[in-house]
Amino acid sequence: MIRFFPAKHQKILKISIPAALNSLMDMLQVITDLIMVGRISAFAVAAVGLGLQSLMFVFAVLTLLHVGTSALLSRFIGAGKIKRASMGLSTLLRFALLLSLPVMAAWYYLASNIYVWFGTAPEVIALGADYVQMLTWMLPFVFMKLVFVSALNAAGDTKTPMKVKIGSIILNVILNYLLIFGHFGFPELGVLGAAVGTVIVNMLEFVIYVILYLRHKTPYIPLWHYSRSLLSRALKVGIPASFERALTFGSLMLFTVIIAQYGTEALAGYQIGLRVEGLAFMPGIGFTIAAMALMGQGLGANKPEQAREDVLLVLKYTAGFMFFLSFFMIFMPEKIVWFFTDDAQTIEEASLYLRIVGLSQIPLAFNFVLSGALRGAGDSKKTLKINLTSLWFVRIIPAFLLSWYFENIMWVYFAMISDTFVKAIWLWITFNKGEWQKIKV
Repeated sequence: MIRFFPAKHQKILKISIPAALNSLMDMLQVITDLIMVGRISAFAVAAVGLGLQSLMFVFAVLTLLHVGTSALLSRFIGAGKIKRASMGLSTLLRFALLLSLPVMAAWYYLASNIYVWFGTAPEVIALGADYVQMLTWMLPFVFMKLVFVSALNAAGDTKTPMKVKIGSIILNVILNYLLIFGHFGFPELGVLGAAVGTVIVNMLEFVIYVILYLRHKTPYIPLWHYSRSLLSRALKVGIPASFERALTFGSLMLFTVIIAQYGTEALAGYQIGLRVEGLAFMPGIGFTIAAMALMGQGLGANKPEQAREDVLLVLKYTAGFMFFLSFFMIFMPEKIVWFFTDDAQTIEEASLYLRIVGLSQIPLAFNFVLSGALRGAGDSKKTLKINLTSLWFVRIIPAFLLSWYFENIMWVYFAMISDTFVKAIWLWITFNKGEWQKIKV
């Protein structure tokens, strides 16, 4: 079907659609855990949801690898320097393994305190600590796997990660069925079973990428190489993006503290709402990957105007997709939330969240694509400034004040979408100035 589109559109869609589907299946893996444990209790949903959200700090470190790998390797690919790109990939794989070990150790020992800090119910603390501690065992594999995926995306190959993810999500559902509920003679592990299944699946995904890499089934040459200069270039772009993501997640955890004050059902509803909204994110994330790759390749080929045109076309597709999906969030949220839980109060809380955030999906498309394009150009310091300023002064501080004054969670969510609109306008102005064309990676 893609072949009926103009050539320029085909280039974008061939990268974006598999990337969006891959991101969708990533989210479905998370949602599968929530749906299955949702049949246990609201405590189980809150434990898994908050546990996954707390792991966002780890994903902030992963942003360093994702953005650094994409920005550096896409430039080499655009310039036709395949061996140089392969040297960069080898360097970043070794760095990813080393980086994962202290992160893994720290998160393992901090896991049990996360739920206490949020003042959650004792039942949530007991379930959540075991869940997060089990997930930490997958981190070395996740770190190196992300470098492989980012490298393939930078080369425009988003189909391979999509195919790997299809197999892994099927396996994840099977393992959840066996380990959460104890079917066919397997132990009934409940929430812990969801974590065990996730760890196994991520390990196997990494093994598949290694096999493809060594058998020359990727655009890169298998090398055993380490370059301090190439690592430094990747970190120059990746560190500000990682710092931005870490501070963003820290701020969002404070936002979760506000939500938690409204009770377990409100917290569970918020967690489910986040996962459902995450489905709407998937086209945005897929097109963002395309924007990063095309921006880096265009600048690497010394064609900044072509890069700009590609990003604007990506933006049009993203806004259209997310506008379409917003109708489901606004007009039929209860039917969607029902798949996650049958608790009436949790359904009501999650539906309120979805109706409000459904209003901000178009500006969210601008946030995704333009921030991705700027990072692909190496301008991660600018996105750091925009994101943190708006997050604190438009979302977090107003949310605390509105919650204190009105004592109504609806006003907290309105502060959240105000932040989305402000960032969209700011990013658009920044992108149009064109200063990103002068940045060297």
